[in-house]
Amino acid sequence: MSDLGYRSATELVQAMKAKEVGSRELLDHLLARVDEHNPALNAVVTLDVERAADAADAADAATARGDTLGPLHGLPMTVKDAFETEGLRTTCGAPDLADHVPSTDATAVARLKAAGAIVFGKTNTPTYTADLQTSNPVFGTTNNPWDTSRSPGGSSGGSAAALAAGLTPLELGSDIGGSIRNPSHQCGTLGHKPSFGIVPGRGHIPGPPGSLGAGDVNVCGPMARTVEDLVLALDVLAGPDVPASTGWRLDLPPARTDQRGELRVGAWLEEPDLPVAPDVAEVLSATVDALAAAGFAVDRAARPAVDVAETTHLFEQLVWTVMSATVDPDTWELSKAVADAPPADDEPLLFRGGRATALRHKDWIALDEVRQHQRMAWADLFRTVDVLLCPVFPVAAFPHQIDDDPFGILNRTLAVGDRDVAHGELTHWCGVIGVAYLPSTVVPVGFTADGRPVGIQVVADFLQDRTALSVAAAIGEVLGGFRPPPGYGA
Repeated sequence: MSDLGYRSATELVQAMKAKEVGSRELLDHLLARVDEHNPALNAVVTLDVERAADAADAADAATARGDTLGPLHGLPMTVKDAFETEGLRTTCGAPDLADHVPSTDATAVARLKAAGAIVFGKTNTPTYTADLQTSNPVFGTTNNPWDTSRSPGGSSGGSAAALAAGLTPLELGSDIGGSIRNPSHQCGTLGHKPSFGIVPGRGHIPGPPGSLGAGDVNVCGPMARTVEDLVLALDVLAGPDVPASTGWRLDLPPARTDQRGELRVGAWLEEPDLPVAPDVAEVLSATVDALAAAGFAVDRAARPAVDVAETTHLFEQLVWTVMSATVDPDTWELSKAVADAPPADDEPLLFRGGRATALRHKDWIALDEVRQHQRMAWADLFRTVDVLLCPVFPVAAFPHQIDDDPFGILNRTLAVGDRDVAHGELTHWCGVIGVAYLPSTVVPVGFTADGRPVGIQVVADFLQDRTALSVAAAIGEVLGGFRPPPGYGA
């Protein structure tokens, strides 16, 4: 058997069922890899070794009896430190939560455990998940396994780095502005942002610890190294939470087709208001060429009939409203002052963010109505194509830009070709998808000339998650899928 650190979750579960490897053996192997590789990465920030070992022993005993604990029987895995975990510190990178030990699991974590998974550790995230890179005052900075001078992305950066380095076979991430998709792109791994609402968000921080409500746009979803593993985990995670589960059921439709020649693939790779760096654009264009050569029916003119500037404004306002749940009192007062001032032309992102943080409910209702019209426009598009391919993020893995600025995501810039783009605006390729509640699977498709991974978004219609995943698998077959970074073994 090849290095257990890089076997897929699906393979590992099957191997444990066949008694080719034990859960405790696998856990010990992963912990040894964490000891070896994590010091250079700082991806895994909290371990639960003793309880995980007990759970692994129990899984092995169940296997010996011929019992099964579920579809993830005995699988050790990590989860993003934004999910509450019973008896295990959950900080979300926030100093005021540095000693927070929840008494219950987030719903998504509970479902993974109920399916037989063993959570042996937590992975790093920026403070309150509010950055495109992964650094916080509690645990410090996470590095990209492809180049430790660069970011793994954010906010699920620890999750993607741990997957890429073979420290875990499966991860649980979250995404409001690309926080599953951006790190997957930066680290060359895979991630699925589900349709909004199909995976319960109870127990995710933010909001505050113990919140029962779900924030708009934000979703919870699986991260892995194969599409097969994303499907395995999504089947465990998806479904209504209590009390809706008393009467509601989720029945995601099958993929529209699994025949390559029957797929209608749109390709939206260019948009004047959404720049993409030339080296990333080159990889994405070559990807579409390769798919066309492999028999995919590609429509390079497919676009949703939405105003992109209106959509990015909509995304900023709705997302920053959600993020207001964790702002400190001083920031809240500043935001209210900005919101009460008349808007100016070409207002900087810092002011737009402040205005959104203190958005009035009347204004939110008006924005939501715009969103619903845009969702109808997206539904019209998906009558003519099965999926739409588009960029994840304007650049490949970028150098760390760590500072003490509490508004860093609003103030920092990054060069995209010949343009300097604010960090918050780098989320817009993901934002136009997320604000419409659409599912999106990120799959690696190649590398820039200097060896940095590049991913692509496979976007499908609302609740057509299986179509996005199926096409992502087909793309992986053409282009090779995940590859381990040099130096980590395979």
